Amino acid sequence: MPEALTFDARLARAKFRAWHRGTREADFMIGGFFDRYHGQWEEAELRWFEALLDEDDVDVMAWALKTLPVPPRFQGDQIELMQQLDYVDIPR
Repeated sequence: MPEALTFDARLARAKFRAWHRGTREADFMIGGFFDRYHGQWEEAELRWFEALLDEDDVDVMAWALKTLPVPPRFQGDQIELMQQLDYVDIPR
């Protein structure tokens, strides 16, 4: 049985997954959210984000933009922070 990853290793994997979504828009939104908030995360917040990374980008972006209702399992403080979109830094 493989050894469980440490919290720091899970953060590193989450960062990679957040910044390699497949589209620049999703990278900026999901990766930018990770960059802004991961430093204050504990186990529950990281677990939430890891679950979010398993979802389709179009759904995550729609929840963040409030164009689709957020499923109950993702509702709470984290998605409310994501919905502020003040963390998206678009290079020019």
